[in-house]
Amino acid sequence: MAETTRAGILDTAKGLICGDREKQYSPPENSFKAIASLWSMYLFNRFGDIPEALSPEDVGLMMALFKIARIQTGSFKEDSFVDACGYLACAGEIAASNAEGR
Repeated sequence: MAETTRAGILDTAKGLICGDREKQYSPPENSFKAIASLWSMYLFNRFGDIPEALSPEDVGLMMALFKIARIQTGSFKEDSFVDACGYLACAGEIAASNAEGR
């Protein structure tokens, strides 16, 4: 991990989501789309009719919330802050891409 500063956390997140994680899991829009499909299917089977399927952007936002919950309930772990930044960055890129119609 880089130094625990704003820049260090963001640099580490950038290195992961634009490097190792993308190589391991494919671009986030692809894996988040698969996750959204599975989560939507689970919610439908669990609760019946759901108003709308989850989107890849929803996945990024919900994963960031997951990390925020870990931060609130656990002891300090830099990794959770890095991951939350990464998930928000991915969600932002997906949202911008959708808004631009790419």
